[in-house]
Order: sequence, then C-alpha cells, then structure tokens
Amino acid sequence: MKLIVIDVGNTSTGIALYDHGKIIRVTHLKGGIRKQPEACAEAIRKAARGMVNGAVLGSVVPGVNPAWKRMIKHELGCDLLIVKAGITMDVVVDYPEPQTIGADRLADAVGGVRRYGAPLIVADFGTALTFDVITRDHRYIGGVITPGLPLMSDYLYERTALLPRVEFTGECPKVGQSTQQAMRIGAQIGYRGMVREIVTYLKKSVGQKFKLVATGGYARWALEGSGMDFVIDQDLTLYGLGCIWESANR
Repeated sequence: MKLIVIDVGNTSTGIALYDHGKIIRVTHLKGGIRKQPEACAEAIRKAARGMVNGAVLGSVVPGVNPAWKRMIKHELGCDLLIVKAGITMDVVVDYPEPQTIGADRLADAVGGVRRYGAPLIVADFGTALTFDVITRDHRYIGGVITPGLPLMSDYLYERTALLPRVEFTGECPKVGQSTQQAMRIGAQIGYRGMVREIVTYLKKSVGQKFKLVATGGYARWALEGSGMDFVIDQDLTLYGLGCIWESANR
C-alpha cells in the first residue's frame, strides 16, 4: 500500500510516502499550504513519484483542509481522507468529546500501538507538548497538553526587552555563562522535569506500566541525557496516519 501522508501542524507541515508501513521521502515545510502552496505541491510530487493508493491528512488547522483536498485532487486525482474521531482505527476512543481530539494525537496513538504495543504513553514535542495515554486494551483515554518549547521561548523573547530567542541545539551547558546559555538550561532541564513529573502522574493515575514513546521536532533535544526510558520515533505521526488510512479502507 502506497499513500501520501500529510501532517499539518501550527508551525510546520510534514509530507511523506507511506510505503507498506515505511515512511520515506519526507519533506518538512514551515508556513504550510497558505504560504508555500507550490512547495507543498512539489513535496507531494516528490513523495508520490507515480501511482499511489490514496492520501490522508492529519490537520490541527481546519481552515486549510479544503485547500489540501483541492491540491490532492489536482496532483494525484484521488480523494483525501481527513482524520478525525469516528474513523475506524486500531484504538477505541474512550473520551467524553472525541471530536475535540487533534488528528495528530489520534495518529500518534494508532502509530504507537501498531509499532510498540500497549499500554503506551506518547509524548509529542511540537508547538504544544502533548501526552496521550493508551491502555492495555487499546483504549485512547486522553492525556495532557502543555505549551511546547517554541511557545515558551518565543513568549520570553516577545514579552521582554533584553532576552533573546533561544536556539534548541547543542549540548546543555553546566552553568549559564550568558543569557542564551541560561535560557537554554531553563528550557532543556526545566522541560525534562516537567516531562518526568507528568509521566509519573499519569502512571500513578492510571495504574499501568506504560511504554514511553516520544516524537516531534524537539523530542531528541529535550530528552537527550534525561535518563527517561523513551523511545524516540520522529516519523510516528506520519506512520500513524498511514495506519489509520489502512484501517478505514479495509
């Protein structure tokens, strides 16, 4: 099965080919379809390179979904499956208002269960940091949402006169000997502490021994050297979108 998988976030868009369970030809674009329509079309053509069986979209920006529908129809000649609660998938959504769950969170849950089994906690380090909980019997029961690293650093930069914007790269210094270094320690070490506390809280609350999986652009930087037993899977959301398409079209 060959599919175009598209993950639309608030700050970036991921486009790739799901080829019999493998994610290849990945392109990440900042700005999305409204700011870079031709780049998005080119990424679709690069990923497809010929015939595909379909396309699937996980979007947390509903306003751009019609544009993606039109682009997929024009570029590939097929319909676009838009992920939302209610679609047949590998997890049961056990949640009071399922329509409010982001498509990326559903894709993380489904992809995580398919690759790693359950019970499972998936942490997605994007614009927001989300934690999703899937129980032993494959029920998605909710999770936690907190501000992501870029939101925290951008807020400090935008709301203060002297603090710079932080770059999330390189090793964490032992002591901050510049404003940039001090902010990086606060971001990386402080974030680790938050992640550790949230995971501990979820484990105690649900009472199961969870596997831990992390995805998203900031996962590796935030967790490196933390000692927490996370598997880092950068393509998990795209993979989960492909899995959802397969389940919905059986």
